[in-house]
Amino acid sequence: MTDWIKAARLRTLPLSLSGIIMGAFIAKWRLYGEGGIWDWRVLALALLVTLLYQILSNYANDYGDGVKGTDAKRAAEAETRAVASGKITAKQMKNAVILFSILSFVATIALLYLAFIPNYMTEFYIFIGLGVASILAAIGYTVGKKPYGYMGLGDIFVFIFFGLVSVCGSYFLFTKTFSWDILLPGTAVGMMSMAVLNLNNMRDIESDRHSGKNSFALRIGFKNAMIYEMILLQLPLILILMFLGLNGFFQSQNYYVFIVMILLLPLMKLRRKIMAVKEPKELDPFLKQVGIMTFVMAILTAFGLNFFN
Repeated sequence: MTDWIKAARLRTLPLSLSGIIMGAFIAKWRLYGEGGIWDWRVLALALLVTLLYQILSNYANDYGDGVKGTDAKRAAEAETRAVASGKITAKQMKNAVILFSILSFVATIALLYLAFIPNYMTEFYIFIGLGVASILAAIGYTVGKKPYGYMGLGDIFVFIFFGLVSVCGSYFLFTKTFSWDILLPGTAVGMMSMAVLNLNNMRDIESDRHSGKNSFALRIGFKNAMIYEMILLQLPLILILMFLGLNGFFQSQNYYVFIVMILLLPLMKLRRKIMAVKEPKELDPFLKQVGIMTFVMAILTAFGLNFFN
């Protein structure tokens, strides 16, 4: 059981929850102002679905990299990746991927049934398509003949599914509407998620070079990947500030909504520490830190919008 828990990579879970929290509580704030109904059961199921997607993705990545021999070349990770270390067989991990694919799909149907049936049938079917796409994206990062993570496309998929789909999708589950300004926090969460993936790929840049995994970090080189990382960590709070400004908070008396801006200093300190790194393997601790920072950003945004109004 311990090996399965490690393979689930629990440190990645706060990152996956961030987009749901951001979208759901922006919806709560907006519905409160319009007298709408916000259902906590939708939030609970949405959080369950995203956790299942994340664990599915982690198991699929472990399986895909393991059978391709990628993890065996990673000195920093080989002892902790289940298939590469032999703690879990490839067949067992493949079965786990199949199981979590089924669980993810069933949980998705339950969520969409609660959110859309019986009055929003068109939306129900559209979101089923998004759910299937999310499951395929979780698996396809390292699994298959042409996994997109090996072609340097991981950043794009992470931005789409961890950012836009997660935030905008969860917002739509509650409001049944789309607002263009929701793209700003969606982009913010997406960029923070890309920052985590980029750190991961920067850490593994040499082993990926030898194993044929052409991540975006490998394609542009370590130095440019570091510049790219700084941009990804610089813009999210600016985007959140723009969202608050577009919704009139600069003119309001509710200054507590800007509580999320207390992350300016911690993020600045974090960027400086990352920039000081010379050896790729030294980047590993920062993956968890950026993930937690993303989670805190979502929590503070939700808190400022909903608990001081």
